[in-house]
Amino acid sequence: MNVAVLGCWHVHAKDYARSAAAHPDTTLVAAWDPDPALGRPLAEEFGIEHTDDLDALLAREDVHAVTVTTETTAHTEVISKALAAGKHVFTEKLLAPTVEESERLVARAADAGLALVVSLPRLYHGYTLAILELLGSGALGTLTHARVRLSHDGAVHGGDPGWLPDRFFDPVPSVGGALTDLGCHPVYLTQLFLGAEPRTVRAVYGSVTGRAVEDHAVVTVGYDDGRIGVVEAGFVSDDAFTIDVHGTEGSVHYTDDGGRLTHRRPGGRVEQLDVPADAPDAFAQWVRHAAAGTRATENLARAVDLTRLVVRANTAAGVKE
Repeated sequence: MNVAVLGCWHVHAKDYARSAAAHPDTTLVAAWDPDPALGRPLAEEFGIEHTDDLDALLAREDVHAVTVTTETTAHTEVISKALAAGKHVFTEKLLAPTVEESERLVARAADAGLALVVSLPRLYHGYTLAILELLGSGALGTLTHARVRLSHDGAVHGGDPGWLPDRFFDPVPSVGGALTDLGCHPVYLTQLFLGAEPRTVRAVYGSVTGRAVEDHAVVTVGYDDGRIGVVEAGFVSDDAFTIDVHGTEGSVHYTDDGGRLTHRRPGGRVEQLDVPADAPDAFAQWVRHAAAGTRATENLARAVDLTRLVVRANTAAGVKE
């Protein structure tokens, strides 16, 4: 399956290009970006052609599939064009800026019989699989609380002023800041553990760097049965990724500081759990669905639910569309 990169706006453009170059069943053949300053460096690094003509690239019969890493506001148009041209689509999150647009894209892919997959990588990591197995066993009793934190220092270190490109702080193309980008991972994990549709969503966004969008955020979600979830994300501190899930009979904690997963039982006894190998990642699943002519039903449902909760969080924080 020959793959082209559509858009080099997002920092993960090269990551998915590497996936296409490395997977045994895909070949990376071209890259498009309307801005040569973004598109040409990627094309040169991978030894492929660059074009600024999207329609011409999508008209090529030797291009079977595309990865989409444009700015979020361009997703709906670019993905729609790719699907109309008969191309399978692998896209960076968010799938689209709104729930309505996301649902339309899912429906268009289904109608066209094309594989559409959204990059939600932490759903398939070993620690997530282990936590889900523990929750499914009932070992924690009735779930009461979950907290997921993910942060990096892209707004303050590694460059001037940070390593994260300035375009990530432009509210027009990015549709938000730390929550809408990095915070998507804690959001979909919290939804996975506690449920996709909380009753209440409250959010506090802050900008310690004075940017036009938030550089750190906290979102709390409440459910009808009393469970509470806390989502934390930021661009201003480089600290460990952590997951905490609590229940009436114990808790489970994961930190990527050493990759430690622990289960705390009533009475304070703590045992370390093994972290299994990761499941096939979203890119590999996409290739498999494209080859088999099947749909990534669960991935797409979670992608739409993710968009729904991010939109609710932005609204709760007072972010204007």
